[in-house]
Amino acid sequence: MKKPLQLNPPKVVRGLHVIAKPIGPMCNLNCEYCFYVEKTAFHKTCEDCRMTDEVLAVFIEKYIASQAAPVVEFVWQGGEPTLLGLSFFERVVELQKSLSSTKTIVNSIQTNGTLLDDKWCLFLKQHDFMVGISLDGPREIHDYYRVDVSGEGSFDRTIRGLRLLQKHGVEYNVIACVARETARHPLAVYQFIKREGVQFIQFVPIIERQPSSVEQQIGLRLAGPSNLEQSEENKDIAPWSVIPEEYGDFLIAVYEDWIRHDVGKTFVMNFEWALNTWIGNPSAVCIHAKQCGRALVIENNGDIFACDHYVYPDYRLGNILSDDLHTMVKASLLSGFGVEKESSLPRFCLECEVLTACQGGCPKQRFENSHDNEPGLNYLCPGYRKFFLHIREYQRAMTTLMMNGLPVSDVMKAID
Repeated sequence: MKKPLQLNPPKVVRGLHVIAKPIGPMCNLNCEYCFYVEKTAFHKTCEDCRMTDEVLAVFIEKYIASQAAPVVEFVWQGGEPTLLGLSFFERVVELQKSLSSTKTIVNSIQTNGTLLDDKWCLFLKQHDFMVGISLDGPREIHDYYRVDVSGEGSFDRTIRGLRLLQKHGVEYNVIACVARETARHPLAVYQFIKREGVQFIQFVPIIERQPSSVEQQIGLRLAGPSNLEQSEENKDIAPWSVIPEEYGDFLIAVYEDWIRHDVGKTFVMNFEWALNTWIGNPSAVCIHAKQCGRALVIENNGDIFACDHYVYPDYRLGNILSDDLHTMVKASLLSGFGVEKESSLPRFCLECEVLTACQGGCPKQRFENSHDNEPGLNYLCPGYRKFFLHIREYQRAMTTLMMNGLPVSDVMKAID
């Protein structure tokens, strides 16, 4: 369950986090904005991209052993991980039990929900899996981008999966991608998701650039990461990428509805993160942390990469079968995700009044130049700045309530 925000949280042990992609980029959908399906260009010898039992066993053993904290969190993503079938995850649970005598294991799985059935949900409930389900809004918004390989919308199948999770009492949250068209319908998206009985929502902005000729020759349809310390020539945005100011307006519209009606009832993680940093806690999410690089990715063949958005050969750190996880984290921190994320911020960011909330955003999206032509500015800067400035008074009010031992939800009374 979700933990309440704390004004003076206890110190936590800094560990490492690995997102597992046990079926690589394979998926039964072909969402227009997906940044991962194109990674099939790096798996040309892979027929089904299924993680072998050897790689799975070594990963689970090394990952558990690498954690200093008593709780070990496994996150299973894709592609679409349910394509692996229940037998794969039954094996996951079996291996975890045999290796976790002194640790508590927590599993979560990110899915498009289209393949869920009663058997899946009974398993997920029995083994306490947290499920993240991708749902962008009502049918006309969801199906605008989220289609299958034949171009058919996936809304009906996703809603069926959501309702099965609810029927079986599986813990879940919704991840809603905010692409260009989606951003123009903030309240339609938010109110629909609420009507479906969802309590936990995360909004993810979609930003990608068009590929260079070299990347096209490799078989990629999107651009890779840029260098934070030099100006990026390619600023040609993919047509589904959200417009920065419109993303800020999207968050503001949802926030204004949430702050009046839903505080304490609906948990929008973007707003939780903002309040968390406002009261002085470290960022709960890598995007808005001063430094990142401790959240790695393991592909189906055991290769480890520095980040979910950096699965490119230049960012390969090693392989789980032959290399040490802590050593690979050190390599990650030295490859642009550690101190460099912070030290490469342009002066415009360093002097910005919302720096503590934003921290420059995701390095993958820092391909713009600042007003004085310094590289490394986040593409979403105008939207982030607009949103964080807009919510400051609300943040102050909620912090005052917390300091006086009152529920944060009382902010709704104050606004009325």
